[in-house]
Amino acid sequence: MSDDGQSEHPYEGFPPDIIEHLRRAHEQTPLHQVLGLRFVAAETGGVVVEMPVAPGAFNGSGNLHGGAIATLVDVASGSAAARAGQFRPGENTLVTADLHVRYLGRPKGEIVRADARVMKAGRQLIVVECRVTDELGNTIAFADFAAMVVPLRQALRPFTHTDHRAPDL
Repeated sequence: MSDDGQSEHPYEGFPPDIIEHLRRAHEQTPLHQVLGLRFVAAETGGVVVEMPVAPGAFNGSGNLHGGAIATLVDVASGSAAARAGQFRPGENTLVTADLHVRYLGRPKGEIVRADARVMKAGRQLIVVECRVTDELGNTIAFADFAAMVVPLRQALRPFTHTDHRAPDL
């Protein structure tokens, strides 16, 4: 925890072994690596995640891809929801139930930042709003997000191009 009451990871309050597991899972997610997602701050009711404006996040016309922004929003909002709800790693899981992003402009800097704030945390549904800004304070996108706490699910097995059938869902 820093002097200003913010922590460097979004799972403050969980046991150290769970925090390490969640940190490793985030860092080892290929999409998070490609996009360069980095937790900046976490506090009660909110999480801030940054993403560089870099070629790995560009679309075919050389602009920041809407899917990259949506992923940034999803990670920040899901992490904020995890801090506020009944999510207990190893006991249940948190899934995105709904995500709506309004794209409002393009960044005028090298970093975009998603600031996700919990609006309401129920037993199963957690509602979050998220604002994405560039380093100059310009609003790039605004989103509303909902997550659900559901029973623990077994991870999907990786699907390879040599498989001749769709993965079990």
